[in-house]
Order: sequence, then C-alpha cells, then structure tokens
Amino acid sequence: MSIASVALSPVLEESLNFLGSFSGRHVPHTSDSILIYLTVAGSVIPMCVMESDSIASVKLRIQTYKGFFVRKQKLVFEGRELARNNSRLGDYGLTDGNVLHLVLRLSDLQAIMVRTACGEEFKFHVERNRNVGYVKQQIAKKGKGFFDLNDQELICDGVELEDQRLINDICKDNDVLIHLLVRKSAKVRAEPVEKYLDVSIEALNLNEKGSSVGKYQMGLLSVGHQALERKPLHSNFLLEPLIVNSDMELPLVVRELINSTFDGLERGNEPIQSSEGSGGAYFMQDSSGLKYVSVFKPIDEEPMAVNNPRGLPLSLDGEGLKKGTRVGEGALREVAAYILDHPRGGPRSFYDEEQGFAGVPPTVMVKCLHRGFNHPEGYECAPKNVKIGSLQMFVKNSGSCEDMGPRAFPVDEVHKISVLDIRLANADRHAGNILISKDDEDGQIVLIPIDHGYCLPENFEDCTFDWLYWPQAHEPYSPDTIAYIRSLDAERDIDLLKFYGWDLPPEGARTLRISTMLLKKGAERGLSPFAIGSIMCREMLRKESVIEQILREAEEAALLGTSEAAFLESVSLIMDRRLDELTTP
Repeated sequence: MSIASVALSPVLEESLNFLGSFSGRHVPHTSDSILIYLTVAGSVIPMCVMESDSIASVKLRIQTYKGFFVRKQKLVFEGRELARNNSRLGDYGLTDGNVLHLVLRLSDLQAIMVRTACGEEFKFHVERNRNVGYVKQQIAKKGKGFFDLNDQELICDGVELEDQRLINDICKDNDVLIHLLVRKSAKVRAEPVEKYLDVSIEALNLNEKGSSVGKYQMGLLSVGHQALERKPLHSNFLLEPLIVNSDMELPLVVRELINSTFDGLERGNEPIQSSEGSGGAYFMQDSSGLKYVSVFKPIDEEPMAVNNPRGLPLSLDGEGLKKGTRVGEGALREVAAYILDHPRGGPRSFYDEEQGFAGVPPTVMVKCLHRGFNHPEGYECAPKNVKIGSLQMFVKNSGSCEDMGPRAFPVDEVHKISVLDIRLANADRHAGNILISKDDEDGQIVLIPIDHGYCLPENFEDCTFDWLYWPQAHEPYSPDTIAYIRSLDAERDIDLLKFYGWDLPPEGARTLRISTMLLKKGAERGLSPFAIGSIMCREMLRKESVIEQILREAEEAALLGTSEAAFLESVSLIMDRRLDELTTP
C-alpha cells in the first residue's frame, strides 16, 4: 500500500500505537480490511475498517475508543459529508489510504463551582460559549443579590477573568469542573477610551474584484444607514444590511434585528462562535450581553470555504458538502428559505412582518466587520476583512428535536416542516436543525426550522428528511395545509428570488419547479408527507430516488433542442403516471 500522497503531519505519538485498538477487532491490517486515516483536532489517526462497515458502526467505534458521542460527529470525505448512517464505507468510494475529516460538536454545558469570600459555595452549569460577564450575572442571581457586579471580580487559578473572556477559553483539557473564586476588587475602575479606526463606507463596498458571493447582485439599501446613525462612521466594527431594492424600507422586525445586533457590538459584546455545525456561525449578543439576538454566518467560513474554522479542506471544484450546492452560496439559501416561506395569506411581500407558514426566522444578508470572526491571516480593521453573510434572528428554544422523542410533536408542526423541505428540496434536514419552542399562551410545542444552507440544490441526489421516520409523516395533510400547498407557484417564487437579488441558476430553478410540482400533485392525491418525501429521497446511497428516475426518463425521451417548458410537461406526464401507480389499489 502506498500512502505517499496522504498528509500525516502532525501525528500524535499515541496515534502510532493506536491502530490495533481503534480497529475495534484487535486484528492486523489484512487483505479484507482497508487502512484509512482520521484527521481530528490537528492529529491524524490510522483506523482499520472494512468496506462493508456502515457509517453508523464507524461512528460508534470512534465513540467507544475516543469518547466522541455519535450525535456529535460529522464525517467528511473528499468534500462530501457521509450523512447516510446506514450506507457502507464502500458506497462512498473509500479505499486504502483515504483520509476522513472528523468534525466535532463540543459539549454545550460546562459545570462551574463558585466560592465566595463569605464562604458560600454553589455549583451550576452554563453554555461553554458564554462569557465571564454572563457568568457574573448568574452568580448574582444564585447569591441572592450579595454580589455587586461593579466592585467584584472573578478569579480562576489566581488570575482575574475579564468579562469578555469565553468559558470555553478557560477550560483546560476539557475540564469537567471549573473552580471560580469571587472576591472584592481592589481596582479603581475607569471608563475605557474607545479607539476608532477610520473605515469609510465607500471603502467597504464589497462589489470589487475578488469578492465572491455567487450570483447575488448586491446594492446598499439607504435605510441600512439607520443602524449607524447613532455612531460615527469611524469605528472598529461594521454592520449593514445588503439589499438590492433601495426603494423599499426595511420592516420593523428586520430593523430591530439589525439594531439589537449593532447595540451588542457597540457595547463590546463580541460574537461567540457556535460549537455546532461544520462552518463558522456566530451568536450575536444584545447590549446587556445576557442573551443572543441573532446568528451570523459568513460566506467565507462555510464548509470548505477559504476561511472555514473547522479545518475542512478547500473545495476543489466549488461544490459544497451536499451534491448540487456551491461553496459560498449557503447564506443566499438561508435568506431564500425565509423569503419563500410565505405566510398563509399568500406570497410574502418584502420581508413581510407576518410569520411564514413553516416559521423560518427572519433572515437578511449583511456585511459585518469585527475582530471576533475567523481571520487566519490576522485581523486589521480594513475592507479586506469585512465579511458578507446571513444574519438570522435567534429564537429562544429548549433544544432541538434530537433532544426529544418525535411522538410529542404536533402533527401540524411536523407537516409544516415537511412542506418547506419538499418544496425547497432540502439536502440537510435532520433533527438537530429543528428547534423546539413552547407557545407562551398554551404551552404547545412549536417547531422552528433553521439551517437552510443546503436547500434549493441543483439536483436531488442528497435530499434528506429526518422527519420521514417520524409517525406524524404518515398522517395525511389537513385541508388547510392542502389549500396552502395549492397556492404555491414556482414561477412566482423564482421571480421573487430574482427581485431580491438571487438569479437562480437554470438547474436550481428546475429543481424548485419540479419539487413544487411533486408537492402539489401528491397533496391533491391525498398522499402523506412520508409518501411524497420517499419519492424525493434515496432509499440507498447508490440507488436513484423515484424523482431522479422520473427526470432520467424525461431526459432520455427529450429531443435535441427541447424547450424547458416542453421538458417540464414531459416530467409532469411521467410524474402523473408514477403517482397513479402509487395510489391505484
């Protein structure tokens, strides 16, 4: 076996002696097995597996020998996520000497033990991506008011902790418990003098050569300056919306989203990088630093993008982790999902105040400058470090659907997610990107769909819907939901996206037309979300889905020079035949 092309540096010393135990079988590398390399946290670990091993079994072995829980693992090979747990390694083409990238999600909570000068001790848990200032607030609540934030300081190992320092940065070797001491400060606190750097609005125009944002045509909306009127244009950060149509005014919900995010940055509350996902995502805080108000996802930190913070390799051909998507267009898809999530009353007007049918949180394209983002080559307050990305409202929640069994979810809540995913041909709908909230009035569970960076792909190969395996998916759509589906219009949606700045490529537009066609035809025939979704999703990695078979049949029958309209008519006829076969007793 030749491994000359495999980069093995740096290699942890333990890795050299880890092969036998990590194989899980305690057998040497034989002709029946393959030797692959797992890269994680800067190290490369050899791993002996079989081509017939399932992705799930490999993840379980990683959990057994390295302690990384299966639900916190994401495996990537040659720019593609190994997302189908029941598929075999051989299905993804893994052979001897291949390198897999393991992306980990950190533990969300950190245990903290606090001791006060009065001798009181108590223990509590906080999210690891919170800062010291937030911890002080929690200590004040626990201590029933004895703790004055203005003249107390927090100590760890004899060192005072600054308010902006993150809990995750304090941890040493994944400490199970952090011990903190509260003591009275001997310092005389003075108001800091803010230093401004000169960055002009003109200099921050990113429509210059070298700034890749897909096919999104951007212009600066005049109302975007409203968010900056309270501060001079000389600043060490920037936040502005990027909207094409300057004749339209941002509605209240989006203005509040931008302004509250701006207030947090202005008060020095830095972006907090999320431990979730395989790309850069940042929780943006309000002015108090006690709650999140938005999530910012820069396009240059997407998976396999140039500044990705997770260590994923650059995409060689521009394709994203999911087939039919492009690196650098994830933010556009996030915004598109919000725009196309029409309210029940009809198509969404420009950032309508009314909540959409599926409840996608308000999302807008922005440009943002801050030292807290990932800058591998070093940070300076300069136009080259301005980031373009999606800014989405943070929705208070009690976790995601992977934290709770699906039987508790209301049928209508699952159905609204299914309508969105089928229509947008979502290639990444899993339980972890559906949040759980509770209605303030009756306490009923509400599901909130997030993370739509892989919707509207150019083909159906990677369509994935976790809700297919939930019992609610087998229930038929209600008359109200069918009426909503009946009102959908793919051509209107394509024009709508173009109006707001994204001219869908022909392949993506075709996907939207065909997925909407399938949803409407299936709903009219009384098919359940499971029946329709099963037509779109592959049963096995290398077996075409029914929708792919329909498209292939239409393509084989099409004459040279056939128009798109004629091709879609052929697809419609073949789809009718296949659906009739499903519904005929």
